[in-house]
Amino acid sequence: MLSAHHITVLRDTRPVLSDLSLSLRAGEVTAILGPNGAGKTTLVQALAGLLPMQGGDVLLGQDSIPAMDPAVRARQIAWLPQGAEGHWPLSVWDTVALGRIPHRKRWSLLAGSRLSATDQAVMTKVLKDTAILDLAQRRLHQLSGGERARVLLARALAVEAPVLLTDEPTAHLDPGQQVKIMGLLRQRAKAGDTVVVVLHDLHLARRHCDRLIMIHHGQIVGDGPPDAVLNDSLLTQVFGPLNFT
Repeated sequence: MLSAHHITVLRDTRPVLSDLSLSLRAGEVTAILGPNGAGKTTLVQALAGLLPMQGGDVLLGQDSIPAMDPAVRARQIAWLPQGAEGHWPLSVWDTVALGRIPHRKRWSLLAGSRLSATDQAVMTKVLKDTAILDLAQRRLHQLSGGERARVLLARALAVEAPVLLTDEPTAHLDPGQQVKIMGLLRQRAKAGDTVVVVLHDLHLARRHCDRLIMIHHGQIVGDGPPDAVLNDSLLTQVFGPLNFT
C-alpha cells in the first residue's frame, strides 16, 4: 500500500498541500481530480518521492519513500510525468529500454552491454500490450501524438513497478486514443498494480476509474467511487457553476 501521512508541501512560502493524508490500494485505478493549481501534480510528485516535503511522510508498506535508496525506489514506483512529449531521435525500442535501467547493474550500463533476455521479454510484452510492437524500429519523433503517448507509457510499464503514477497521460489526445490509454491503465490495475492518474476529463474518470480523489486548495474534499464524488454539490464547490447548455 502506498500512503501519505499528513504531508505538507510549500512552493516558496505558499502551501500547495496542507496536512494531506490518503492511502492507495493495489488493484485499483485512482484518479486525482481538481481545478488548475489545486495541487494535483504536486501530490503525485510527492507520492513518487520527487520533491521535498515540509511535513509528513509517504510510505510504501512500512518504508519511507523519501528515505528510500533512489535505485530501490526506481524499481518500486514508475512515473509518467505531465507533458512527456518525447521528441527525441531515439527508436521506440531504445526509448522503452530506458524503463529497464532500474533493473540493470551499474557496470553493465557503463559498459554498454546488451539487454538481458529478461529485459527483452519484458519490453516485447509491454510493446504488445500497448499495440506498438510494429513501431519498435521507428524513431520517436516521427510518430503521431497518440503513438508517442503509448510509447512513453510502455517505457513506464517496462519498469514493472508495483506502483504506476501518471500525470495527465491523455492530454492532447483524441477520444479514441484517450480510451486506449485508460484501458491500458485498467489492465495494469487488474494485474495487481496500484495505478494513479491525474485527469481533467471527468467523463474519463467516471468511466475508467475505481476511485476518485478531488483536490481543492491543497486538501482532499472528495474521496470515493465516481458516482459519490461527481455530484452537483461538490462539483459546484470546486469548479463553480457548470453550465453546458
